[in-house]
Amino acid sequence: MLATQKLFVTVKLSSNWRGLLRNAGAFPNTVLQTHIVGQHPRIAVLPHCQSKQTWSHQFPILKAPRATANLHCLSGDRELDKKINNWLEWDRNPETWCTIKDAIKAQEWDKLRSWLMGRLKFGTAGLRAEMRPGFNAMNDLVVIQTAQGLCAYLKEQFPDKKKWCKQGIVIGYDSRHNSKRFAELTAVVFLTNEFRVNLFQRFVATPFVPYTILRYNCLAGVMVTASHNPKQDNGYKVYWSNGTQIITPHDDAIYQCILKNLQPTKCSWDRNILIDNELLYDPYDSIIPAYYDALRREIPSQLLVANADCPLSFTYTAMHGVGYAYVEMAFPTCNLDEVIPVEEQVEPDPDFPTAPHPNPEEGEKVMKLSIETATSNDSQIILANDPDADRLAVGEIIDDGEYKLFTGNELAALLGWWALEIYKMGTEKADLAKCTMISSTVSSMILKSMAAVEGFNFHETLTGFKWIGNKVIDEQKAGKKVLFAFEEAIGYMVTTNVIDKDGISAAAHVATMACYLRTQKCMSLQDKLRDIYEKYGFHTSVVNYVICSDVSLIKTIFKRLRTFKNNEKNTYPTSLLDGEFEIEHVRDLTTGYDSSKPDKKATLPVNSSTQMITFTFKNGFVITLRTSGTEPKMKYYAEMCGKPEDKRWDELELITRRMVKAAVDEFYEPEKNGLQRNS
Repeated sequence: MLATQKLFVTVKLSSNWRGLLRNAGAFPNTVLQTHIVGQHPRIAVLPHCQSKQTWSHQFPILKAPRATANLHCLSGDRELDKKINNWLEWDRNPETWCTIKDAIKAQEWDKLRSWLMGRLKFGTAGLRAEMRPGFNAMNDLVVIQTAQGLCAYLKEQFPDKKKWCKQGIVIGYDSRHNSKRFAELTAVVFLTNEFRVNLFQRFVATPFVPYTILRYNCLAGVMVTASHNPKQDNGYKVYWSNGTQIITPHDDAIYQCILKNLQPTKCSWDRNILIDNELLYDPYDSIIPAYYDALRREIPSQLLVANADCPLSFTYTAMHGVGYAYVEMAFPTCNLDEVIPVEEQVEPDPDFPTAPHPNPEEGEKVMKLSIETATSNDSQIILANDPDADRLAVGEIIDDGEYKLFTGNELAALLGWWALEIYKMGTEKADLAKCTMISSTVSSMILKSMAAVEGFNFHETLTGFKWIGNKVIDEQKAGKKVLFAFEEAIGYMVTTNVIDKDGISAAAHVATMACYLRTQKCMSLQDKLRDIYEKYGFHTSVVNYVICSDVSLIKTIFKRLRTFKNNEKNTYPTSLLDGEFEIEHVRDLTTGYDSSKPDKKATLPVNSSTQMITFTFKNGFVITLRTSGTEPKMKYYAEMCGKPEDKRWDELELITRRMVKAAVDEFYEPEKNGLQRNS
């Protein structure tokens, strides 16, 4: 039995609340002692509390007004004491509140300092972090503060109140711990500010949020998800009114509005506001049929016929996420036979019991069950979504019974060709000069090579679909038709129905492409990939990372690279392996330096808060070194771009592997710096 841990918090309330507090069933484990001091009732709150590693339960909130708490902390740090008092005054989640209280009692000042003195900043179009107490984590209070800041910013940008209640906002959530709760708390904030709220009342795939924004003409959207992160994490992805993830200046401006709206309002915690609210709608029954109707219309009629006659079978894993229900609907929509599910991973499970790192991009170590299921069912193709179903991994059987798992760049080559093919099929007078394809700067340049032969436009963006999506909008405004966009981290936008990566539609298109190749061309996906390389040039890539949690060490490593010669600014390495492979030019998107430009200035946007350097070699090898925005990793993205006439593929492959190893050894110096290499 838990011992009562006493913490006296003095609150001033009118005497009318005494009876309510005495019978406070909202906190069944709370002892309430009422003392009359003069004319003022004083309530001493003695909660039974203990810290827990996870907090996924929903707690009712005491409906009495929250009074100002006077707690005297003895940390010895005035600023920390202020943050502690703020947390105890503002937080109404009993579990996180008690965890902070327990830390105070144990005098864990370093822990409290690490939790409360920093704050989550907008990264990948929003927030992503571990779920625990603290201003730099994902929890009820931080979500409410974020929602209040976003709401305030939308009011500034759209001052016409009619737009608030007519266009409003869309909110979706995945199956992670607390995702539904965070979504509902966000809805409460917007409803109390007289916004229409389109809140999905069940788990949805991330692509449905940007799709709903465009369909309903919403002012913004929020998706509560941490994508492929481990189970202890959650996130808060924000979309703008154009249906794309937010970029600068929106992200910075929203963050400033958050800082101006930190104190929750009286109603922010009251989810009873969600009951019978005339401004609250569930868009599911309207959005889902429209999405699948649009998906079907993307596929030429002759391909729908071919799908019905296709002998291929497809194994599918949702990676314990939300994808299965939506892929299950997508396949019959496109006349495809139903998928064979990986039973152990098909139902949403926020603990990811068979996939501690639920990221299909990681390859065989997370795809083991998929391969076993495909093998036992004689299935030729494996399809895998990440937990929020915005990304897609694909495998195909090899002659000896094993499976090839395509890299993100290899699958992009196939889908780029496919997007071009279905455009030609569905258009009487195809005008490729008015068409565009887009990829991020760390992705394969295969689309650039295709564009040089086919005559369509190609554009390169910064890393992340927030940049890709906004470039799509720019191209559409310029009168261009965007056929395809991708990033190497298995994110694909096959059409502009969703201006973001979409693992549901991508799965349907990969299956349709595989059926077309098998029934019409007697080819496998691997056969077609070789055919693409024959025409546009062999492209081989290596994407990997080293693990480093020391931020100061990361800065030191990159500083060395950009002051390589006698500590002079803008002096970078000039070769690998003692001059065997010479560097032609260097682009540094942290500082804005680009040696290939006459003025030495990069044309892509610069971000001084992240590290990113690209080295281009004279033999066609390119490697980009970059820090991760969400994980303690230093990544590297390497590619050899061969010419169509160069058929020495095996030799190019060997040279690429050798140069990658040399670049990691010489640029990151893993052994010297104590970095952990990923296998």
